[in-house]
Amino acid sequence: MRRTRHLLAGLALTAGLLAGAASPTAAAKAVPPAEAAAQALTPAQAAAPPAADTATTSTAASYTWKNVRIDGGGFVPGIVFNRTEKNLIYARTDIGGAYRWEQATKTWTPLLDHVDWDHWGHTGVIGLASDPVDPDRVYAAVGTYTNDWDPGNGAVLRSADRGATWQRTDLPFKLGGNMPGRGMGERLAVDPHDNRVLYLGAPSGRGLWRSTDAGVTWAQVTAFPNPGDHQEDPTDTSGYRSDRQGIVWVTFDESTGTAGRPTRTIYVGVTDKANAVYRSTDAGATWTRLPGQPTGHLAHKGVLDTRGGHLYLAYSDTSGPYDGGKGRVFRYTTATGEWKDISPVAEADTFFGFSGLTVDRQRPGTVMVSAYSAWWPDTQFFRSTDSGATWTKAWDYTAYPDRADRYTMDVSSVPWLTWGASPAPPERTPKLGWMTEALEIDPFDSNRMMYGTGATVYGTEELGRWDTGGTFTIRPMVRGLEETAVLDLASPAAGAPLISALGDIGGFRHTDLSAVPAMMFTGPNFTSTTSLDHAETAPDRVVRAGHLDGGPRVAFSSDNGAHWTPGQEPSGVTGGGTVAASADGTRAVWSPDGAAVHTAAWGGSSWTPATGIPAGATVESDRVDPAVFYGFKAGTFYASTDGGRSFTARATGLPAKGNVRFKAVPGRTGDVWLAGGAADATYGLWHSTDGGASFTRVAGVEQADTIGFGKAAPGAAYPALYTSAKIGGVRGIFRSTDAGASWVRINDDAHQWGWTGAAITGDPRVFGRVYIGTNGRGIVYGDTGEPGGGGGGTPPPAPAGCTATYTVQSQWSGGFTGQVTVRNTGTAPLSGWKVTWDYPAGQRIGQAWNAGVTQSGTAVTAVNLSYNGTVPAGGTTSFGFNASWTGTNPPPAALTCS
Repeated sequence: MRRTRHLLAGLALTAGLLAGAASPTAAAKAVPPAEAAAQALTPAQAAAPPAADTATTSTAASYTWKNVRIDGGGFVPGIVFNRTEKNLIYARTDIGGAYRWEQATKTWTPLLDHVDWDHWGHTGVIGLASDPVDPDRVYAAVGTYTNDWDPGNGAVLRSADRGATWQRTDLPFKLGGNMPGRGMGERLAVDPHDNRVLYLGAPSGRGLWRSTDAGVTWAQVTAFPNPGDHQEDPTDTSGYRSDRQGIVWVTFDESTGTAGRPTRTIYVGVTDKANAVYRSTDAGATWTRLPGQPTGHLAHKGVLDTRGGHLYLAYSDTSGPYDGGKGRVFRYTTATGEWKDISPVAEADTFFGFSGLTVDRQRPGTVMVSAYSAWWPDTQFFRSTDSGATWTKAWDYTAYPDRADRYTMDVSSVPWLTWGASPAPPERTPKLGWMTEALEIDPFDSNRMMYGTGATVYGTEELGRWDTGGTFTIRPMVRGLEETAVLDLASPAAGAPLISALGDIGGFRHTDLSAVPAMMFTGPNFTSTTSLDHAETAPDRVVRAGHLDGGPRVAFSSDNGAHWTPGQEPSGVTGGGTVAASADGTRAVWSPDGAAVHTAAWGGSSWTPATGIPAGATVESDRVDPAVFYGFKAGTFYASTDGGRSFTARATGLPAKGNVRFKAVPGRTGDVWLAGGAADATYGLWHSTDGGASFTRVAGVEQADTIGFGKAAPGAAYPALYTSAKIGGVRGIFRSTDAGASWVRINDDAHQWGWTGAAITGDPRVFGRVYIGTNGRGIVYGDTGEPGGGGGGTPPPAPAGCTATYTVQSQWSGGFTGQVTVRNTGTAPLSGWKVTWDYPAGQRIGQAWNAGVTQSGTAVTAVNLSYNGTVPAGGTTSFGFNASWTGTNPPPAALTCS
């Protein structure tokens, strides 16, 4: 669990992978402030259905689309409860769209899967409002970046059927759903008396905007005096941290209006440390700075308890969601104008800012606030039942480092939330949370609370126990909300049907597409896995590369990705890059960030620089010949016939600009497909049958960004091809069953998922099944009802057996402590086990515990003892040892468990 979680997904994916991906025509004209002040916008309806797919020669059977279950995986900065209808709840994410809660199933339904390729930025949601007058109406302010990473402007989406369908009004400025300050808010609000009136707080000096026709048209409120001046880092030349964050929340005082007429009193939060709160008492005609207010901080939230007559404000010294070192909480009495500092702790004692803020609508005077940026040892929630006069904590120290918690955490439904960690007190695993800026008590049920973190939505239905001395249980309330950014996918011919490389949470091995895996990849746990590959003819061998502070940044598995052993890494490596496994799993080629392309025997204990290929090239392997590897960079294709030791330039004239991805076809030596390019340069799909010596451009494919292979159609000899592409003038997911001679679009306008240009693969065991990587909506898979096609099932589980994972727990000059974990991978208890391995560098085991360990030469054998031979299905047991080493201490290439 890392403080940078999910920022990496948004920045790395969009700044790197998305550069040049969107059509240049997607960017609307930027309107200067002088023009924007007077401009009223006309609505732009949702895009009409595309024209017929002129490049196809057949029509695909209907596809059924689902998410591969991970449950969460990214930052949820906003949760919105409708104030007049029970159980109507929405959540917004920073790059993964918006969701609606389904009370009957306690799941979330995605609402923005219709967002298309050209408007991918509309998957970032900076504001969300549920209409309190007409609960069928909901609004979303969308746009991912305010700098040039997102080429398009923002928009306000409006729905009259709770998000089932949408209409769109484009704005003359950008919005920043994945920018600093995205956890502040809500920036979008509906007048609770006259729901024709909406307000939107804009960034970048654009001020306050208003609609008086239920979101159809918008105009700037020229009377509003302060557009906000706060910048996280004015020196940031990228524009990411230097943009002015503007106006961040709008709160209506519903006690000052009557049905059908605009609310008289409105409070607005501005990112200006000297002038953070403004008020209008004449329905937005005039505005004044709220007198007497505190200065020196940013008001992240402003929540009004009209029954108690108090406006509560949570302040931080920065805009979040990661940073924040000081904070305060204030209460403003609306009747008297009195300000009171009600901070739960003195500012001098804070090392965090306050952001998450909510009141109990059933119990006036009950308020909660979060220490959103308290990363270590944990986040903190404070609760008051007397309007902030006194507070209690969700947890507190007894005698440091021991602590007492008012809650218990049950993550059995999403077990990976422990991150596989074993922290020392006062840390816990799983954490109570981090980046906890979304915090809401159900306005109809004082016992229910939900809050967002950097990885999930947590909640409880027992909150009342806080005040009675009992313990309440917090559980993930996230099923259906999938918010991972996908960087690579693999579907081996045997073993797990899917292995994934993900931003922020590393990746998973899915043996069941409909079940949440027990744990992400560990040993090591990359912050983001940038590339992975399996050996085509030995699918138990898998290699992955990724980002990790301090390394190692490459890891190997000999059990189909169930367990991992870190490799060594050459000097200069700064990031994961791309990695490829030889067809037989005896070698790997790695093109890391910061260093040259290298090759090594399986296990990665010693790497040799490759010759003839530039650093930073993308690497892949031939899927038949274990000696053949391929590379690509800047328009030139490279090949090696000696296991990656040396490469030779082959074809040239391929796309030299934009993102290019290529793959070799399983079962066919030298058969390679290459996709990529840029809209203002060469862009398309190419095919080679001679190992990259020459390529033929595929006719009719105007643009293509990914290529993948799956099981051949019934009666066909060539694997099915899948691509995210533009064919016949239409952007979509396409399939070919005749080696690219014809293509058929298999998705539809309701299922587009924004940007899908990172990864795609078919399933070699199920015809028609395709796995699609998205930038924020997780892994989507489709099944078809065609003959021989998949119907949504999952291949049967692996046969009974066990695996063993080797780790070095500590190391010193000449010695180390190791541990081996035995896991029962079957469905019945394991009765007795034996683990064997060979040491590659002469290591010698001395003392051992929890196993009988013997060594003969380089061969080591470990057998269970009487008390740990029985391992339940899915369970583990471990043994440890001390050993000596000289020179180097590389791990064994493989462990065998029987």
